Amino acid sequence: MDLSQDARPGITHHRMIIDGSAVDSISGDRINIECPANKQIFASVPRGGIEDVEKAVTAATSSFAAWSSIAPRERGRLLLKIADALEPEMEPLACIIAKETGNAIRTQARPEAMSVVEIFRYFGGLGSELKGETIPLGETVLSYTRREPFGVVGAIIPWNAPVMLGVLKIAPALCAGNTIVMKAAEDAPLGILKIAEICQKILPKGVVNLITGTGAECGKPLSEHSGIRKLSFTGSTPVGKMIMRAASERIIPVSLELGGKSPSIVYPDANEEWAIEGIIAAMRFTRQSQSCTAGSRLFLHNKIFDSFLEKLVSKLDKLKIGNPLDETVDIGAIINEKQFTKVQGYIEDGLNNPEANLLCGGLPPKMGPLSEGYFAVPTIFENKSNNWRLAREEIFGPVLVAIRWDNEKEVLKMANDSHYGLAAYVWTRDITRGLNTAHALEAGWVQVNQGLGQVPGHSYGGYKQSGIGREFSLEGMLDSFTQRKNVTINLATPPSPLV
Repeated sequence: MDLSQDARPGITHHRMIIDGSAVDSISGDRINIECPANKQIFASVPRGGIEDVEKAVTAATSSFAAWSSIAPRERGRLLLKIADALEPEMEPLACIIAKETGNAIRTQARPEAMSVVEIFRYFGGLGSELKGETIPLGETVLSYTRREPFGVVGAIIPWNAPVMLGVLKIAPALCAGNTIVMKAAEDAPLGILKIAEICQKILPKGVVNLITGTGAECGKPLSEHSGIRKLSFTGSTPVGKMIMRAASERIIPVSLELGGKSPSIVYPDANEEWAIEGIIAAMRFTRQSQSCTAGSRLFLHNKIFDSFLEKLVSKLDKLKIGNPLDETVDIGAIINEKQFTKVQGYIEDGLNNPEANLLCGGLPPKMGPLSEGYFAVPTIFENKSNNWRLAREEIFGPVLVAIRWDNEKEVLKMANDSHYGLAAYVWTRDITRGLNTAHALEAGWVQVNQGLGQVPGHSYGGYKQSGIGREFSLEGMLDSFTQRKNVTINLATPPSPLV
C-alpha cells in the first residue's frame, strides 16, 4: 500500500540506511506496515526504487577497499562490539518483531531477537579462520591459496524470521571482508532496520546499507545491478529461480536458501510424549508454520497412527492463539492477507478432497477476537497418499498432512519424492535405525529425535530445489562469502641478468 503523506496518529515513519545515514527514498513514496494481529497500519518505510539501489551500491562499493583491508580479527572485534550493543536492545527488538511479523513474543519473537546476539558473536570469533592452504609442489616452488572477499554483496531476505535471516547474511559477509546492500522484506522491515541502525554506530559508513521497497521496484534492480559481485537470497523457490537467472547474466555467484516440504518419519517405538512435542516443534506450529523447515509431511507407522494423532491433536488444542504481544499466547498471526488467503485455499482444497480426512482445525474463525487479525488454526489432514497438492506444495501455514506407512523402503521413497530437500526429521529409540534413515533422506539438514531450530555451527542448507550453499557455519561463510585465489612463486635462483 502506497503512503506518500500520512499523518494519522500512532504511525511511526522510518528511513532506510544508505552510506551511514538515515534517508528517505528519492521518490518520497512510502509503504505502510500492517500489524497482522489487528490489521492496523502502525508504521511506514520508504518505497525505494532503482535510484535508491544505485546510491546504496555506490556507497558499498566506495567503502569496500578500506573495509576489506582491515585485519580480519579486527573486523571480528567490531562484530563483537555490535553484539554487545544489541544485547540491551533485545526486548524492544522482540516487541518490534512480534508486532510486524505476528509471531508470538514468548515462543518466537524473543528467541529470534536473542539469536541475533549469538550470531554476531559466533561470526565475530571467526575472523582468524579465513585461512588458505599451501600446496606441496617441491622445494623450489611455494604455492598457496588465500581467501578473499567478493566485494559488494546484494542480499534479499523474507518476512518470516527477518531479523535472524538478515543477520545471517550481514555477519558472515562482513567478517569475510565484504560490504553489503540488503533489501528488507516489505511486510516486516522494522526489526532489521533497527539492527542496521545499531551497526552504523560501530562500523564505517557504507559497509552496511539497508534499503526498503517492493521486490519488483527494489529487489529486482538490486539483483540485476552490475556493481553487485555476489547475491544471497532467502525466500521462495520461484523467486530464487529469478535471482539465479539474474546472477547468470553476469556470471556471479549466488547463494539460495529456498522452500521446503520437509518429512517427519515416526517409527513405532516413538509413540511417546517427547516425540509428540517434537513433531509440534518440527512443524513450527508456534510460528504459524511459516518456516521453510516445517515438517509438514508426517509419516506415521500404521501401528501407532491413530493413537499418536489422537495425542497430537489433544496437545494442539491446548495451544493458545492470539495477540502476539501477550506473554500467555503460543501462536500468533499469519503475516498478511495474501498469505492468509493462500493458506485458506489449501485448507478448502483438503476439505473438498474425498480421500482426505480432517482431524483438527480447518478454516479460520469468521467471528470473535481471532477474526480481527490473520489468525489460522493448526490443521491436520489424514490421507493415504503423498501425491496430492497439500503433500507436495509448500503451504507456509499451519497445515500438516499425516500419511500411514508400513514398509521402511516405501516410506523413504515417499519422503524423498519431492522437488524440495531442505530439512527432515526422524523419530525412533533405535539410534542405528535413526542414523540409517537420516543418511537415506535427501535433505541438507536432518534431525533425529528433535525438532529444534538452527544454531550457529550447523551447516544449514538444502538439496534439490531447496537451495544452493550453506549458512550458520564457518564453512558456510567461507563458501558463500569468499573466493579462493592461488599464488605460485618460483623459489629457484633466477638467472642472472644480461650484462
